[in-house]
Amino acid sequence: MTEAAAGRQARTRVVWRDSNGILLLDKPAGLSSNAALQRVRRMFRARKAGHTGSLDPLASGMLPLCFGQATKAAGMLLDADKTYLVEAQLGARTATGDTEGEVVETVPVPELDDTAIDAVLGGFLGPIQQVPPMYSALKQDGQRLYQLARRGIEVPREPRTVTIHALHRSGWDGRGISLEVRCSKGTYIRSLVEDIARALGTAGHVTGLRRTQLGPFRDERMWGLDELESVLRDGGEQSLDSLLHGPDFALQHWPSVAVGVAEQTNVLQGQAVFAEGPAGARVRMYGPGGLFLGVGQMTPEGRRLAPVRIMLDLGRPDGTPKLLEAGSPRG
Repeated sequence: MTEAAAGRQARTRVVWRDSNGILLLDKPAGLSSNAALQRVRRMFRARKAGHTGSLDPLASGMLPLCFGQATKAAGMLLDADKTYLVEAQLGARTATGDTEGEVVETVPVPELDDTAIDAVLGGFLGPIQQVPPMYSALKQDGQRLYQLARRGIEVPREPRTVTIHALHRSGWDGRGISLEVRCSKGTYIRSLVEDIARALGTAGHVTGLRRTQLGPFRDERMWGLDELESVLRDGGEQSLDSLLHGPDFALQHWPSVAVGVAEQTNVLQGQAVFAEGPAGARVRMYGPGGLFLGVGQMTPEGRRLAPVRIMLDLGRPDGTPKLLEAGSPRG
């Protein structure tokens, strides 16, 4: 290796560190969820990171990023409801259901008033059957549907049951419609818009999509990429760390159980302890001083607590960062 090449490698080597917590990113449109995650991960130099509730590149808004021990909470949000602000255009259907695909069908838009539109929207509330779009990450015979779609192949898809908890019209100008949708996991907003347009006697596609809520994350402050860069530049990584919510933030809607010093030791060793709590419930476990220990399960009678997932760095319970050069063993 030449001296110049060695210098470039030294300049680009990342020294990773332990970072624990949840950041609510305001993902910009035009960027994939993974690309956004990797940009933020590098700012934090976080050794372990992941996201929950992937957003399409077209969409903007709430993307919870989990670092360190908080990544263990990501899977516990898989069933979370979500809320979206949707902009849709009637009169045209595209190959992808949004503005990224070419127009494949145009249909006249009938004269519609607010009463007629709201009546149609009401018919989509509750459990509905939805056919996943071809441009989706679902697999069939080992291949992603969007991979088949890009080759011009369309295959039958089984309808799936999803739930629309709330559906409100916030705007209508004769062709463009604005909606707020609160829905269950697995709902495809593009398919929902196409189905609504069809029920209105026309065609339609999504022109804008923004997520404002995911599970327990609703009204909290979100941070844009430019804002994070500014925080890092002005205050360094410690200032970035101050933006993180604790790993238990994702589970704030669960009941909590506190244990004493002796019980904490046993819990961290994976042993069940006597504790009072809601019978049969999954709970957040806390030790003395409010130290979050992880997730536990109460027995049916509510008198015994069994640890399910420890979410504490046992090597550094005080949260002191450990530095790790890229490529080094994770020890």
